[in-house]
Amino acid sequence: MSEMSDILRVADNSAGQRLDAYIAAAVPELTRSAVQRLIEQGMVLLDGKECKASHKLTPGEEIAVTIPLPQPAAAAAENIPLEILYEDADVIVINKVVGMTVHPGAGVNSGTLVNALLGHCTDLSGIGGEVRPGIVHRIDKDTSGILVVAKNDAAHEGLARQFREHTVKRVYHALVFGSPRSDKGRVEGIIGRHPVDRKRMSGSARHGRNAITHWQVIARYPEVTLLKLKLETGRTHQIRVHLSESGYPLLGDAVYGGDARLGNVKDPQLKALVKALGRQALHAKTLGFIHPCKGEYMEFTTELPEDMQRILDYLGADPSPTGS
Repeated sequence: MSEMSDILRVADNSAGQRLDAYIAAAVPELTRSAVQRLIEQGMVLLDGKECKASHKLTPGEEIAVTIPLPQPAAAAAENIPLEILYEDADVIVINKVVGMTVHPGAGVNSGTLVNALLGHCTDLSGIGGEVRPGIVHRIDKDTSGILVVAKNDAAHEGLARQFREHTVKRVYHALVFGSPRSDKGRVEGIIGRHPVDRKRMSGSARHGRNAITHWQVIARYPEVTLLKLKLETGRTHQIRVHLSESGYPLLGDAVYGGDARLGNVKDPQLKALVKALGRQALHAKTLGFIHPCKGEYMEFTTELPEDMQRILDYLGADPSPTGS
């Protein structure tokens, strides 16, 4: 598979926008300059025809964007230790450590989960391409927790279908600043590229994809709350954006407001523990899915990583909080 396609239909509120600006806002992985290059290469069709980047949009127009996938050399196998929760001929379930990128890209060519998997497995699915063999979903570099990887094409297709249909159980635990007024709730809205800062995602994006996060309070402490979050969708930075824009940023999340809130923490020891995190306090704790080849439901769960647990221990939390 050497390319992927996106089909966009222009809504009434987008009338008059430039074509290149519209696509850059609607497709988060593309910058405006990248969109302009695709248009020049004939990879963008407006109602089936090539067009100019400056074209002013009309409601109802259909935009087909073809994005060539990166074609770097195949990732190299590396002998990197992995915490394997389950493995058979079809899938492998990993508890990813903090600091490990899932797949090569953006100048990162080694030390990734893919490098480690290639060093461990003799055969991985090729559907994801040479750079992302077997990868059907991912979590941020500085988020810890569970990932499932496909080891053959049939498993890859079966898992990918479940993620597309939002039937995979994904539960995260998070430490946030503040204390929500209620004990549980639901956040829903569009998430897309931030209108000003292209490195961030935002609920204020003019274009994006719908995202739904369910949350529940596990425990409340002075200045900090432990939350359980269940994803109904899986957008880039979804939990981080939803929590930040709800007024409860993750501890340690410099990108989405965690550092700004740290200055208001009164407890000096708590402040030191949060600084020592060096990353967002988010852990992918539970993953449940139908085995793509055996048809059986499987569910895996892990304990919080040491850095998050250290904060809870200081706050006086039970090492195995209820509500998990």
